[in-house]
Amino acid sequence: MAEFNPLCPTPFSTDAKITLAHGSGGIPSAELVSKLFVPALKNKYLELLHDGAVFELGNSRLAFTTDSFVVKPIFFPGGDIGSLSVHGTVNDLAMCGARPLMLSLSFIIEEGFLMADLARIVKSISNACKDADVMVVTGDTKVVEKGSADGIFINTTGVGTVEYEGISPKAVRSGDNIILNGAIGLHGIAVMVAREGLNLETNVESDSAPLWGPVEKVLKSGAEVHCLRDATRGGLSSVLNEIASAANVGIEIWEDSIPVPEPVRGACEILGLDPLYIANEGRFLSFVASGGEDRAVDALRSHPLGRDARKIGRVTNDHKGSVVLRTNIGGRRVVLMASGELLPRIC
Repeated sequence: MAEFNPLCPTPFSTDAKITLAHGSGGIPSAELVSKLFVPALKNKYLELLHDGAVFELGNSRLAFTTDSFVVKPIFFPGGDIGSLSVHGTVNDLAMCGARPLMLSLSFIIEEGFLMADLARIVKSISNACKDADVMVVTGDTKVVEKGSADGIFINTTGVGTVEYEGISPKAVRSGDNIILNGAIGLHGIAVMVAREGLNLETNVESDSAPLWGPVEKVLKSGAEVHCLRDATRGGLSSVLNEIASAANVGIEIWEDSIPVPEPVRGACEILGLDPLYIANEGRFLSFVASGGEDRAVDALRSHPLGRDARKIGRVTNDHKGSVVLRTNIGGRRVVLMASGELLPRIC
């Protein structure tokens, strides 16, 4: 039985409950946003569904974003919840064409959490802020009873100055080239290996990193950049489907052009996962107008976080709203958003 809610274009069942899939970055997440949050809170900034809101304040053009981090385990190869909280927030600002400047930092800490672990996390946050050239300027701490949280959760909010206008999913158009800055799947597999105690022959480390450096390279390259998007929860599949829907375009990607490290490929085969759906924290896509793709790739390759940059696909007027993969054997298949829980607690 469904209960009508005037704020939701499609009513939810009265006995519906939140599941882990609602935080996966796939279809359930998208439905939660589109059917509940956006209708209830509708405004011209939120409707764009960008990585942050871009607005004018006085004589300044600012970008504003917020994010929460619940990754499990809190320490993983290549990073921890502290550095991840900084990287995730400054990267959302970068995807708006904004130089990150300031962060807020809020902790929810469970009673009994080790002070030594908290100190380690704070030190990691400090180092990540220095690397990203941002400051924590305000914050908050709450402690909850033992059993009320899973160790520690972190929320960060970021502000940056918009240096490049018009960067938006809705600006993508047919003919754009899609450029990826490096190999995919490292963060998701690193967290999964640490969580499950998997014994892989090769170590896998998270790609978590601040991305304003390579983003600025692309934006200064002379290429006409229409959209930037980091491929976090839901991986490439979710990001590409979101943009195809927002811009009402078709997207074609090429399997033999998408770099997947052998350890990631091997882990995915063992676990029955698809690398296109694995979360990243240091990978982003640039949608560049035709004719500027070589300049964008060259600019990216001049930065350490873009050494393996390459074109992986294009935007088309065909199959609008959908993403199609051209496989290594010459076939084609539709790449859908994840329909359920894939890798929960990944960020």
